[in-house]
Amino acid sequence: MIGHELGGRYQIIERVGGGGMALVYKAQDILLNRNVAIKVLRQQFVNDEEFIRRFRREAQSAASLSHPNIVSVYDVGQEEDVHYIVMEYIEGQNLNEIIKERAPLQVDEAVRVASQIADALDHAHQNQIIHRDIKPHNILIGRNGRVKVTDFGIARAVTSTTITQTGSVVGSVHYFSPEHAKGVVTGEKSDLYSLGIVLYQMLTGRLPFLGESPISVALKHLQEHFDEPRTVNPMIPQSVENIILKSMRKNPAERYQSAKEMLHDLETCLLPERKSESKLAFVDDEDEDSTRIIPAIRPSNSSSSSFGSSKLTRDAGGSSDPQWKEPKKKGGGKPAALWITLTLIVLIAMAGVAWYVNSLVTVAEVKVPNVLNLEEQKALDMLSEAGIEVGTIAREYKEGVNEGIVYEQSKPEGTMVKEGSVLDLKISTAKPLSRMPDLSNHTYDEALKALEELGVDDNQVTKTEENNDDIETGKVFEQMPAVDTEFDAASINVVLKVSKGPAEVKMPDLVNKTQAEAEKALEEAGLKLAKDGIKEEASYEVESGLVTKQWPYVANDPVAPGSEVTLFVSTGYPLEAIQYTFQVPVVPAEEGTISQIRIVYGDARGENREWGSQKVGKAQYLAVDLVLAPNKNGYVSVHRDGALLDTYPISYIDAKQGTVPVPEFPVSGEPEGTNEEGLDPDLENNPEQ
Repeated sequence: MIGHELGGRYQIIERVGGGGMALVYKAQDILLNRNVAIKVLRQQFVNDEEFIRRFRREAQSAASLSHPNIVSVYDVGQEEDVHYIVMEYIEGQNLNEIIKERAPLQVDEAVRVASQIADALDHAHQNQIIHRDIKPHNILIGRNGRVKVTDFGIARAVTSTTITQTGSVVGSVHYFSPEHAKGVVTGEKSDLYSLGIVLYQMLTGRLPFLGESPISVALKHLQEHFDEPRTVNPMIPQSVENIILKSMRKNPAERYQSAKEMLHDLETCLLPERKSESKLAFVDDEDEDSTRIIPAIRPSNSSSSSFGSSKLTRDAGGSSDPQWKEPKKKGGGKPAALWITLTLIVLIAMAGVAWYVNSLVTVAEVKVPNVLNLEEQKALDMLSEAGIEVGTIAREYKEGVNEGIVYEQSKPEGTMVKEGSVLDLKISTAKPLSRMPDLSNHTYDEALKALEELGVDDNQVTKTEENNDDIETGKVFEQMPAVDTEFDAASINVVLKVSKGPAEVKMPDLVNKTQAEAEKALEEAGLKLAKDGIKEEASYEVESGLVTKQWPYVANDPVAPGSEVTLFVSTGYPLEAIQYTFQVPVVPAEEGTISQIRIVYGDARGENREWGSQKVGKAQYLAVDLVLAPNKNGYVSVHRDGALLDTYPISYIDAKQGTVPVPEFPVSGEPEGTNEEGLDPDLENNPEQ
């Protein structure tokens, strides 16, 4: 079926499950572009016309159900001898898988699941549809936690000619109601009994009735009591146990009257006011089908010759032993012959009953066939023909075994078992593949460790190194296979490209940076400070502690990564330098007005250096600090209101000898309070006033 296009619309993708009556496949609805689940009837049912007719009618009835807890039925169809139902596809697990993984479940989780099942059953029952096969396998739990009941209507399609298959009743015997086990008509309360078993299994992790054969389990449903839930799991509240006890009564009249009633009980059982609820008590009257002890018949001395004239009485102590009154003898052997005849009739009847019961519990034995190394469907067909049911199918990868092939069976070939016994199988799946992780921006060693965790050996990894302007040296920037590619760890070859950094880097500008700033800039550019790479030199232009030049590369030169650089750091002015403060005389253009004075100077540090601007309203001196060198004199230029007023030269020799002439004010008159040298006494102490 895999790959087959069913009904010209549904592309079969894979098999996802199956039971005694049908197989389930995942398929793609080509028309609506969505995933669907398709249930296909097993081949042994396709020749029963009555079954097919009822199957289709009931499937169509199930399609009429619309409820958030019921798997939607989309379509019903037939292609040659393939009869199928198209249903909603649920991503998740069935309840049976969840129970196997982590039962017993938390009480609140189990009650929540059971509530949603009861809600689904209430909707179905209101639409006159009885499920008849409620079990964990038919309860799907989506990834969002929503419960979905599936397989509505299938069990109702069983007819009188198909009620037994290989000697057992069609259905799931561990979840049978007593009336189902009897083979009588089942109704809504049968579904509630099955739901009680599902809740029992969720909370205890086990089934209430187990046996060597399906018939022995069915008889236990009819005759035996189960271990009460709280004796198995004391954590179950009494209010929850009461729900299980009531739903699993053998007499349908003692169960919940409807799914809605059971749903209400489930929704309220964990409320605080029900914590102290007492245990439900039932009057266990003998069922009419229970096994009973028939008292022995003793001769009567009654004068009546009829069987009905004898009477049974209890003694004064309430004993159930019959007390017979001695009849009056009227003579003759006629009464004795009558009692002998009646005794024979009773014995024959008891023998008939014993034969009938024995015929129910005696099951033929069959030989277990060898299904190892067979494809799954062939193995299932062979076991079905042998009268053996398939229990758990475990799917896991087996080295050396192809996908879909049986590699283990729970009972060896030739073992004699009861017809209808369960055989577990293990079937190989495709070899699990890993997905290639994203190794970019990992170091090579980090990438090797990540691959090793996925089973890839070091000798399966090839390393290549290339320059890369964007990726840090030593980091992976390309990989083969690509990220998320599926691979087999045993056979894969991985190629990792590792960055060697950029082929060339741009030399940074380090002049006028501190030594620490320059070293950091070199490191960030991938360059190195040369051995003994710090040189000190005096400088007129660069302040002490700052880089005066870089060697052998200037700013923006292309440089190979890792190249060495020498830095020259200023120690300040040379020893022969003279620092001299020159007092510049300034006056406003007119007395009583304000003029804008701008001063520009030159010295050993450079030409046309801006001293700054200042507004003056009277004659005064402004101090200008100069640095003079033996080969570099200084000068000061004064601009007033945008026009050059005067320029004063200052020679290195005059400054060193203290013979720099003091200039006069450029406008008539000297400022008040000047001394004989023309200087204001206050300006001598504070020339910046």
